[in-house]
Amino acid sequence: MLNYRHLYYFWMVAREGGFARAAERLDMAVQTVSAQVRELERALGHQLLRPAGRTVALTDAGRAAFARADEIFRIGSSLPQAVREAASRPALRLAVGLSDGLSKLAAHALLQPLLDAPDLHLVCHEGEPAALLAELALHRLDLVLTGQPATPLPTFAVDSERLASSPVDWYGPATLVTPDARRGFPHALQGLPVLLPTAHSPLRPLLDRWLDEHGLCPRVAGEFEDSALMAVFAARGLGVFPASRLGLDSDGPLPGLLPLGACAGVREDIHAILSRRMRQHPLVQRLLQHAASPP
Repeated sequence: MLNYRHLYYFWMVAREGGFARAAERLDMAVQTVSAQVRELERALGHQLLRPAGRTVALTDAGRAAFARADEIFRIGSSLPQAVREAASRPALRLAVGLSDGLSKLAAHALLQPLLDAPDLHLVCHEGEPAALLAELALHRLDLVLTGQPATPLPTFAVDSERLASSPVDWYGPATLVTPDARRGFPHALQGLPVLLPTAHSPLRPLLDRWLDEHGLCPRVAGEFEDSALMAVFAARGLGVFPASRLGLDSDGPLPGLLPLGACAGVREDIHAILSRRMRQHPLVQRLLQHAASPP
């Protein structure tokens, strides 16, 4: 381990240009400061200072050490102020895991009621459901949003609540969502490029079944884990895509996108998985209450 006291003495000597001036600033004996700097040089294995008349000069190794030390102690000088600010305005932190394949537009809609909380510090992680549940078990996450209810775990008690069950609609750019395409929906999909969620999404098998039931086998122009990214590519003309109405119906379709038709019988469910102690978290309570009494 680097001895930061030795580093500090070296930094002061380099800044002041000599041991005598540094010792005066530190209110220490010159011999003590010199001995501490020599200890640092032995620890690093290189000479940092060399005599230069009545002063000292930095060697090449010393210049490298001084640059890092200058950065370290500059950051350190800001620490007390950062601590005071953090203590005076404690942040309300919420760490949320978002299952890959889950509609991020719908997840944003569910989290929207929390975003006006004073001093909110929202942390979002995306990953496989099993990995997110492991993080939940280690208390690194406060809750997980996923498209499926939790599988009971033998060593970790979790609760699972369905927050939303939203209809799914098809959207696309104006170049593809023409009056003829709307009138001919859903069979018009057969002649349109289609964007779909990947197999990671619980929504994908429901969409595949819906397409089979209508005898449709459209050309798949793209597959996306992230629904928001899929919407961006659709808006740029790559294809039409299905999306949870929950993520789009508050302000209408995303800019550049038009509704094509309803995916009747297909719904996207979103579940909140949390440890039982996390029910006391004020933001988790607000999320569950808002989901239980939607506007």
